[in-house]
Amino acid sequence: MTKDKKPYRILIIEDNPGDYLIVEDLLLEQILNPSIAQVNNFKEASALLSQGDNLFDVILLDLTLPDKSGQQLINEILTLAPGYPIIILTGYTDMDFSIKSISRNISDYLLKDDLNATILYKSIIYAIERKKYISELKKSEERYSDLFRLSPQPMWVYDMETFRFVQVNKAAIENYGYSEMEFLNMTILDIRPESEIPKLKGILRSEDAHLEAMYRGRFRHLKKSGDIIEVEIYSTPILIGDKSFKSVIAIDITDKILYEDRLINAILRTQEEERYEIGSELHDNVCQILATSQISLDKLKEALPPEKMKWYNYSREYLELALTEIRNLSHRMAPAFFTDTTVQEAFERLLHSFDVDGRYKVVLTVHEAVKKHLITIDAQLNLYRILQEQLRNIVKHAKATRIEVDVTICKDRLTMTVRDNGIGFDVENQKTGIGMTNMKRRAAFFSGEIGLASTPGIGSTITVSIPLKRIIV
Repeated sequence: MTKDKKPYRILIIEDNPGDYLIVEDLLLEQILNPSIAQVNNFKEASALLSQGDNLFDVILLDLTLPDKSGQQLINEILTLAPGYPIIILTGYTDMDFSIKSISRNISDYLLKDDLNATILYKSIIYAIERKKYISELKKSEERYSDLFRLSPQPMWVYDMETFRFVQVNKAAIENYGYSEMEFLNMTILDIRPESEIPKLKGILRSEDAHLEAMYRGRFRHLKKSGDIIEVEIYSTPILIGDKSFKSVIAIDITDKILYEDRLINAILRTQEEERYEIGSELHDNVCQILATSQISLDKLKEALPPEKMKWYNYSREYLELALTEIRNLSHRMAPAFFTDTTVQEAFERLLHSFDVDGRYKVVLTVHEAVKKHLITIDAQLNLYRILQEQLRNIVKHAKATRIEVDVTICKDRLTMTVRDNGIGFDVENQKTGIGMTNMKRRAAFFSGEIGLASTPGIGSTITVSIPLKRIIV
């Protein structure tokens, strides 16, 4: 049999020389060169253990010493050597006492009559490894505690059943303005604006089925001052004792969103400037050239013989058609919006220029609630561009005959829905193109969202939803 070659340091607290020799022999059967120290009573043990920490890897303790015994002995040894694994060796078979001892951080409780080399060796190994595990766990908890307390980002832990805060760090207290006591008397619903609570409850319900998963999301939070901030949330399950909680990091991204808004606005304005430049050039230059060509052609009319008039008329019709097409194109690229322009007027102009040949049955419905509000020019232009992009998609891909555009206001949000009865497509396998990316960017600039639904053979629907307060004058 191969013996364990590790230099274990073992303290045996035993007053019976015969029992000590038996224990020593059992140790030597399994361990090659153990470092064994032995004391006969509690006084000697106290003097030895008071010399410093980490003197021993494990303590083997007899429960009946001349100067102390039983539970009192256990209590005193635990006080003297709080970090040591302690294995009790005794002749008493009191099961209740053994269970109570182990619950008091005693590593094991072994009966001398049942002892053999293997049992003793395994007990020592388990006790040492358990100590290492507990030590690492404690260090991990301390590191987590330091990270939690000293993190520059707001952090908290909440009860998954009651949603109550159970821990908050200094950054959360400083950023949100509530004291620690105020936080601990609140739930996570209390730092949400009223409009955000339904969304949060829906997410919490969906999380119930995925308790082990990390969650990431973007929310709006309410400070004690009444200020609303945009935050990115990272939450993960955490076990404290035998109960599950959620640990949360909240990163304030309000300034980041403002920067992104300015960046998106700059991109959109650049796009619009390019469109206006091209549209104006088409209207003011190309249309002028074609109009001049018409005048020149008219001057030739009197000089043409009757048999050539057919070609004159063809040319005149094509020039007129080209002028009409270019005017419509220039109006779509550079639509005129004025302070008194309504959404309905803007959309009617677009739909008219889009369907000049009457290929589609187009139905525009603008609800009365929308007509009561004056929408900003920027918002009108971006809604116009989103609708224009979707109309372009319908013409290019849908093979539709009917298009419905519905604009309404519900729950303080303006919603535009565009439906077609075309061939549809599989949304899951559809790649996001530049057009859809531009539509999402335009909606996001006003804190809006775009939803896309389609069924092969039935048609497609896009829904744009934007907070009303972001787009009204």
